[in-house]
Amino acid sequence: MDERIQKYEDKMKKTLGGFEAELSTIRAGRANPHILDKLTVDYYGTPTPIQQVANITVPEARMIQIQPWEGSLIKKIEKAILASDLGLNPNNDGKVIRLVFPELTEERRKQLVKDVKKKGEGAKVAVRNIRRDANDSFKKLAKQDVSEDEIKDLNDQIQKLTDKFIKDIDVVVENKSKEILTV
Repeated sequence: MDERIQKYEDKMKKTLGGFEAELSTIRAGRANPHILDKLTVDYYGTPTPIQQVANITVPEARMIQIQPWEGSLIKKIEKAILASDLGLNPNNDGKVIRLVFPELTEERRKQLVKDVKKKGEGAKVAVRNIRRDANDSFKKLAKQDVSEDEIKDLNDQIQKLTDKFIKDIDVVVENKSKEILTV
């Protein structure tokens, strides 16, 4: 593959990867430990991800269990969860924190699907912006003795890549929507 195309494909892959990572933090009624990925606790003066200071397990479909390696972290982890936008109330027994996920209402599920679609549109816009940047850079090649046919070929390749990544985003949105709507 042409290295002029490769760098734009890499950008599109990063966009898709970032979009998938963003969707993994949306809770779909089942316990998903990835919703804790963005949360940090103060560990000896350093903001540290919860996964690095505790053992996180999913003992039941709608429960996450967090077992800190140091007992002193229980309160800090609890505070981080309460301060986050997860909307969950942590229960702790002095050794373990349990997060119980309430069953999502039909209305909340539909709202989450709307959010997923909106984020999907944002990812598509990002991919199209990469295509536009690529096409702009190809136009500049005309001044560097690159034939019109070669530039047209590059534009066609970038359009095919764009179409492929837009389809990939649509598939990810559809799968996440099904996951959210499944009771």
